[in-house]
Amino acid sequence: MATMTENRVHLGTTGLDVSPIAFGTWQLGGEWGEFDEAEGIAAVRQARELGVNLFDSAQGYGFGASERVLGKALRDELDNRRDEVVIATKGGLRMTDDGLVRDSSPDWLRHGVNASLEALGVDHIDIYQVHWPDSKVPFAETAGALQDLVDTGKIRHVGVSNYDAQQMAEFAETRPVETLQPPYDLFRRGIEADVLPYCREHDIGVLIYGPLAHGLLTGAMDENTTFASDDWRSGAPFFKGDDFRRNIATVRELERFAEEQLGVSVSRLAIAWALANPAVQVAIVGARHPGHIEDSVAAAELELSEADLEQIDRITAGSVAMTGPHPEMMPE
Repeated sequence: MATMTENRVHLGTTGLDVSPIAFGTWQLGGEWGEFDEAEGIAAVRQARELGVNLFDSAQGYGFGASERVLGKALRDELDNRRDEVVIATKGGLRMTDDGLVRDSSPDWLRHGVNASLEALGVDHIDIYQVHWPDSKVPFAETAGALQDLVDTGKIRHVGVSNYDAQQMAEFAETRPVETLQPPYDLFRRGIEADVLPYCREHDIGVLIYGPLAHGLLTGAMDENTTFASDDWRSGAPFFKGDDFRRNIATVRELERFAEEQLGVSVSRLAIAWALANPAVQVAIVGARHPGHIEDSVAAAELELSEADLEQIDRITAGSVAMTGPHPEMMPE
């Protein structure tokens, strides 16, 4: 059984040594359809046994639901060996009568931190990230509020998610951006142009999410795959129509390459590809069942050669790029 207890990476300027695979808990918040809480908890604990020490959640994943499950799953470590696990969560989304909105105001961020501390059952959060940039609140106010929360000990490090390079630079005029959590997969490569070079230049720790393209790169889908109405993917444009069929064909070709040339699954290939980028330290992967996490953890040990990477580029050249703020169907 693959483990990564000794496999650690330095996460930017945070001083944290973390596993290159992080366990993501979006699927435990209810936006991916129904799940069995006991199996979700077992998946978190399996990841821990395999050496994963970084766990990522968000206030917006069911507004406390995901964080409560994570806190329950890691209760022993959080109560007795707190320094052995790194908890990252996010804030800055608010549910209104009209739906989900971005709100990075100081008051809402303070409320969010307190709510996350209570849901997780901890006295501090290791990495607190602004979930989405909020154009209605000056970044200086957001950054200043988060620095105040660092000063009071409620959070240790400050990061952002889904920000571009210019937004990070503006935020950093008030306090440094220590981590970035962007979407990145074989079909969504937009951050390669400006965002990842900016992060390398400023030693920002990069934790990418969605390396399996929200299930597309697991090989488990085909042209006829549909999603339940309470699964956010049911409304995503890249999970239907001709673009979806084209990308399914690309996944099949990647699957053949992974199995015939490397003897691995296409999901392991996809995660290893993301980690092969020198600007990326961590890939966040989720699992609803304990058996699903082991293959993801093993991806951290898969080293792809230049020839492998070139072949992957050739295979994906005809695919349809995923663009826009669609990973959570998040409105601007």
